[in-house]
Amino acid sequence: MKYLFVFLIVLKTIDTFSQDVAILKYNGGGDWYANPTAIPNLVAFTNKNINTRITTTPESVAANSEDIYNYPIIFMTGHGNVFFSDEEANLLKQYLISGGFLHISDNYGLDKFIRRELKKVFSTLSFQEIPNNHPIYNQTFKFPNGIPKIHEHNKKKAQGFGLFYEGRLIVFYDYETDLSDGWEDQIIHNNPKEVREKALQMGSNIIEYAFTN
Repeated sequence: MKYLFVFLIVLKTIDTFSQDVAILKYNGGGDWYANPTAIPNLVAFTNKNINTRITTTPESVAANSEDIYNYPIIFMTGHGNVFFSDEEANLLKQYLISGGFLHISDNYGLDKFIRRELKKVFSTLSFQEIPNNHPIYNQTFKFPNGIPKIHEHNKKKAQGFGLFYEGRLIVFYDYETDLSDGWEDQIIHNNPKEVREKALQMGSNIIEYAFTN
């Protein structure tokens, strides 16, 4: 029985790592489709470096679609307004408390809108800054100083915020860092190689954490 239990754990891990990711399509006028090369590049990096088997061309999934349940992690970015209807807010809530994970990358200008709309999803939860010793910074790649800074906007420090439900991190929000810009093709933002590498490593940690927690 002991060996069967171990086998089932290993099998679950393998099955989890073969799952796919999606990009959240939302209403409100914000550019949910920003950074089109970001997720494909991140997926290619994780497939190479942490042995995931994710489809390299991610699907987009609407905030009101139950297809959201097909993905262990969904990514969200943009520069402008976000709007969740009551139906969408409830669907996102059920997805997240059922084991789903949402990564939000503030592409500069998203902050005030996403904070407002997430209150529709979880009225009693507030963002907490993620401590540097949290597992999301200590997966395959180690970030002892927390989230890396990728782009400069307002001379503010890079921060990683989270929503926790019953002790589990369900939403990770990178603020004043633009992780997803660092995942894009090098020619788009002309980031140095070492900066892009840090961004991809941190993104890889997010996927690894979401797949195993």
